[in-house]
Amino acid sequence: MAATEATNAADEAYDVIVLGAGPTGENVADRAHAAGLSAVIVESELVGGECSYWACMPSKALLRPVTVRSEARRAPGIKDAADGPLDAPAVLGHRDAVVSYWKDDGQVRWLDSAGIDLVRGQGRLAGPRRVVVDGRVLTARHAVAVCTGSRAVLPPIPGLAEARPWTSRDATSAKTVPGRLVVVGGGVVGVEMATAWRALGASVTLLVRGDGLLPRMEPFAGHLVAESLAEAGAFLRTGVEVREVRREAPGGPVTVLLDSGDEIVADELLIATGRAPRTEDIGLDTVGLQPGSWLDVDDSCRVKGVTGGWLYGVGDVNHRALLTHQGKYQARIAGAAISARARGVPILESDPWGAHAATADTRAVPQVVFSDPEAAAVGLSAAEAERAGYRIRVVDQDLAAVSGAYLYADGYRGRARIIVDLDREVLLGATFVGHGVAELLHSATVAVAGEVPVERLWHAVPSYPTISEVWLRLLEAYRG
Repeated sequence: MAATEATNAADEAYDVIVLGAGPTGENVADRAHAAGLSAVIVESELVGGECSYWACMPSKALLRPVTVRSEARRAPGIKDAADGPLDAPAVLGHRDAVVSYWKDDGQVRWLDSAGIDLVRGQGRLAGPRRVVVDGRVLTARHAVAVCTGSRAVLPPIPGLAEARPWTSRDATSAKTVPGRLVVVGGGVVGVEMATAWRALGASVTLLVRGDGLLPRMEPFAGHLVAESLAEAGAFLRTGVEVREVRREAPGGPVTVLLDSGDEIVADELLIATGRAPRTEDIGLDTVGLQPGSWLDVDDSCRVKGVTGGWLYGVGDVNHRALLTHQGKYQARIAGAAISARARGVPILESDPWGAHAATADTRAVPQVVFSDPEAAAVGLSAAEAERAGYRIRVVDQDLAAVSGAYLYADGYRGRARIIVDLDREVLLGATFVGHGVAELLHSATVAVAGEVPVERLWHAVPSYPTISEVWLRLLEAYRG
């Protein structure tokens, strides 16, 4: 049965049923099918999921012109040509094209070509290995994988829900540039959307409860990004909380009342303060689990506490690392584990680097914040390493001191840090902030995930003149 076909036969049996057709669900189904198992995906929205239409792809389409212009303004011979404003309609039009105008025909064709069936509708568990979709009953011979992702959460602030604020979906899909935008939250979504909409012409005020931006990264990352946002004309207020929100009329201005007593009036309000699993309406109660809860899984992504070991929770729903690339990584692990168990192949769950154990989501998680400048990190920060009990050395370097950065842009600003485990002399983590550093991150990820000894890294020679030469400077500083 092709992905574009629809039947209503009762009790249709598949080897694997996947709830959710985002990148995670697609990869679970693809890995299972590649191993010879039959697979079906159940999806209530667009095939391709959050990342394709409301998160990774549209946000980066909005941000790419921002970083290109920023870099061009620092390059001799072109800086004057890059001084004008961005063409907002062109940027938004390109964003629309990137997300295929919120149509999933291409993604459905891919499922069809891969031999994976598609059932549209809200899938709900109905006991062990059973999924009901609008009265249609699907049964799984081997596994059901929950890959339904996560959703934005609105905090319990008086008047907030009635004011109809933006969430991340609204921020990445808005059709026009708001005149005034208030962003609540200093994490990745808040920083990226503040960067994009300020560059597109909005007056942006960023409200943060803590003392800085990007609190899960090294402190210098948030500091450098905050400096850049301020230079771009955004207003940042830290150590504040929203006490109340008022919007008198739909589409009218919104008033944000702070705990300090101050009021801020804006045209739109973006809440970027947290996410919750999309598990509230998928029938978890029929298998003894709490609806709306995160799924506790083992390293093969099999849900703990479910008799028979047939239920898997992959991607955001297990709360290990809420990142698309980590969900796809987990999907490859889960797909391999499902197919191995289906064939009766023993799984060595104790092997931390085996094909059936998802360990990178706790040991070597890479993340890039596509701000201006970019912030990229993998593994542990210094504070996390110390809390974990490691004996460490922190090595910092000014990225602007390497020749590649000097050539990259006039007035280049950036910083690099590695965290070295002194007992084993391997890297526990690395952080880079600066223009173009996203492409530095994978080398650090390989070093952290592979536990490459520092002495061995001396023989990984960076090309000259590139920004990656900072690796040599970091190793020199470590050796003293």
